[in-house]
Amino acid sequence: MMNTDFDQIERLKKNIQTLEVFYQRLKQENETLRLEKKEVEKKTELLEYEISELKQHYETLKLAKTITSSSKDAHEAKIKINKMVRDIEMCIGLLNK
Repeated sequence: MMNTDFDQIERLKKNIQTLEVFYQRLKQENETLRLEKKEVEKKTELLEYEISELKQHYETLKLAKTITSSSKDAHEAKIKINKMVRDIEMCIGLLNK
């Protein structure tokens, strides 16, 4: 009977040691995963900031293009109006002769 008790205690010790090894491995893995999570969160934050900056830049470019195209259209319209005014002045000049 003593031998059986001793064997059970030894098995229990081995099981405890095995559990302790598993626990240490899981603890280390958990710490590694926490560090990876922090890195991913930092990268995500940086990417979100970059997306925000790019959106703002895009809106600025859109506005600039709108202003530029309007300005270009206005310039072309001004050229056409000036040509019409010259044509009208030429017609008036011909009528005055």
